[in-house]
Amino acid sequence: MLEELKIRLGLSDAQWATFKSYLTRLELPAKTVLLREGEVANRIFLIEKGCVRGWFNKDGTDLTIQFFLEGETVASIESFKKQVPSMITLETIEPCTLWMIERAGLAALLPELEKIPALRRRFTDQLFERLFDYMQHFFSFIKDSPAQRYEALLRERPQLVNRVAQHYIASYLGISSVHLSRIKSQLFKRK
Repeated sequence: MLEELKIRLGLSDAQWATFKSYLTRLELPAKTVLLREGEVANRIFLIEKGCVRGWFNKDGTDLTIQFFLEGETVASIESFKKQVPSMITLETIEPCTLWMIERAGLAALLPELEKIPALRRRFTDQLFERLFDYMQHFFSFIKDSPAQRYEALLRERPQLVNRVAQHYIASYLGISSVHLSRIKSQLFKRK
């Protein structure tokens, strides 16, 4: 995966060696917490394999706000950038292979990264993509029914429905697992 990144970004061997020297490869089991709600984020992760979810606790209930899959960057960006407590917990929900960079490593790399337009574009694109996902998720809670949110998830990210436990999907949709089962049953009857 990293070799593909090197080629896609057009990095020289020297640039790549510098970049890679700041990365640490992690192999983690499911249910590993990468960052707890209330902690300050000092790491960014790139997913090579697996799935991570972002969630927060509301009155004792986990509310999932986002899922991250292979090739995506994972962090509490707000916490990382502003050095404030994270509003979310980041947790693996499958065994994962991740590449991690510490805050100090990224700070040391920034002067070099600024010289690589493709890498800068990739980071910027991922930040905007994450913002877009948050906005779309937020607006779907205002304008769509839970059934419409589930149908949109099936259309836009069908791999999640096949990979992620139903109770996490229900949490993401803002409903109970029982309600999700009813929605799935109604969709099946319509087909």
